[in-house]
Amino acid sequence: MDNASVNDKKICTLNCNGKLLVIDKPAVMGIINITPDSFYAKSRKRTEDEILATVSEMMAEGAAILDVGGQSTRPGSARLSAGEEDSRILPAIELIYKNFPEAIISADTYHASVAKNVIKAGASIINDISGGMMDDEMLSTVGKFPVPYICMHIQGRPETMQVNPAYEDVVQEVLDFFIFQTERCRQHNIKDVVIDPGFGFGKTIRHNLQLLKNLSVFKMLDKPVLVGLSRKGTVYKTLNVTAEEALNGTTALNMIALLNGASILRVHDAKEAAEVIKLLEAYNTA
Repeated sequence: MDNASVNDKKICTLNCNGKLLVIDKPAVMGIINITPDSFYAKSRKRTEDEILATVSEMMAEGAAILDVGGQSTRPGSARLSAGEEDSRILPAIELIYKNFPEAIISADTYHASVAKNVIKAGASIINDISGGMMDDEMLSTVGKFPVPYICMHIQGRPETMQVNPAYEDVVQEVLDFFIFQTERCRQHNIKDVVIDPGFGFGKTIRHNLQLLKNLSVFKMLDKPVLVGLSRKGTVYKTLNVTAEEALNGTTALNMIALLNGASILRVHDAKEAAEVIKLLEAYNTA
């Protein structure tokens, strides 16, 4: 990853399997769930027509990255085997790559074997909710390919992560995890690492808001920071609404994330996220 400062603006470039993603302003990652049970029902795409229509719409609305997931990792969800996940995610990635060869496709998986297969099928980013902690082969597998690795922090596993999560200092502990794990990534020849604090993954609402408030701390790692708050419990439980009614709250927290240094917004709603970025850019240059 190359970083340069132009007019006091940090520019990051990511080698996505030969495609160069230049992050000279915050980027939008659109969520495409090939699942029957993701927490936000409207994000579930099962047919080829649904997948292709969603990809076309998100790219038109400003999504620079498409994040394709084959299993739900919502609190309490059950784990799929690598084979089961493969059977969902691989055909979807092949379909997107065939019809949108210019797209930068991220695969949301913690299975090393799935990561290997999806990269060969056209994915050019691996997004691992476990930060390499749920499959001992993940880092060495990703290191064999010229793709960025999104290293997320999670306490526990999705089945139990929201059962009384506890930290003495959530910001310090998440930072310590990234210091350790990004060094492991380097040792495994992973050139481009993106860090994700893992909002909602083994954290209370208070933990999530503390991480958001102190997001700028992670700048010391000199890595792009991905923020995934879209329609999550921190939004809808705080507002006492449903996930379906949480777009406005998501937009508000996304703006805070950008002000505190987020480089990538992972969202269900690409248009609104792109508008937040555009407004902030206008504000910063006024």
